[in-house]
Amino acid sequence: MPTPPEPPDDLHEYVGFDAPDEHRTWVFDVTFLLSPWRCIYGHGCQGVLTEPAPELEQGCCSYGAHFVDEDDANAVLEAAGRLTTDQWQHGRLAVGRGGPIRRTKKGTLVTRLVDGACIFLNRPGFPGGAGCALHRGALEADERPLDWKPDVCWQLPLRLVEHTDESGQVISTLREWKRRDWGAGGLEFHWWCTEAPDAFVGATPVYAALRDEIVELVGTWAYDRFVEHVEGRVTVRGSTNGHGRTEQHLPHPALRRR
Repeated sequence: MPTPPEPPDDLHEYVGFDAPDEHRTWVFDVTFLLSPWRCIYGHGCQGVLTEPAPELEQGCCSYGAHFVDEDDANAVLEAAGRLTTDQWQHGRLAVGRGGPIRRTKKGTLVTRLVDGACIFLNRPGFPGGAGCALHRGALEADERPLDWKPDVCWQLPLRLVEHTDESGQVISTLREWKRRDWGAGGLEFHWWCTEAPDAFVGATPVYAALRDEIVELVGTWAYDRFVEHVEGRVTVRGSTNGHGRTEQHLPHPALRRR
């Protein structure tokens, strides 16, 4: 029997479900959501600069956060008001600058930058430890970081893309965040985590580890349908499907390149 050809370098498996109560199809990136990706901030993350910079511990915070809308910005301002000086290294500086958020000349709301990174990012050497002050504040308040952080920050590395076809059907696709989703600058990154094998070291698949984030993006019904589908297939892994083949999911490209 001839050896099957190698899959294309960035081949992903997707599955879709039509919603029963609206003109919408939910599409999921099975390859990424079943992968063992996890955030390795502070544990080998090289950051998103043009050269590797793990020692800076900036992660994907080097350029600050762009807010989706006023509600997104106001929620972060409310959370920032709950942070203490032990939790937020640059809290006093934010007050002196008129707050941690500014509006660009184009009208976009963004977090201010301090020394080349987001004002909410505590740096190495800060007594409370490096990392997002909002994330830390939420955990210490026994709340979800996604309720404190800018939308773009808690959604990473997930990306929900929507378009409407010619019949009016909305196609909502949940997939991994790729370089192109950062805009032109993403192509200049020295390193991006969803492409790096060293970030695929988690003990739990993405769909389970990021359950709260996924449900926030797609809702409970769509999430549950996805789980039913993939966990139903996992139960037959290693057994034949009646056609002499073995049921298994496509490994993530970063793992295939190892």
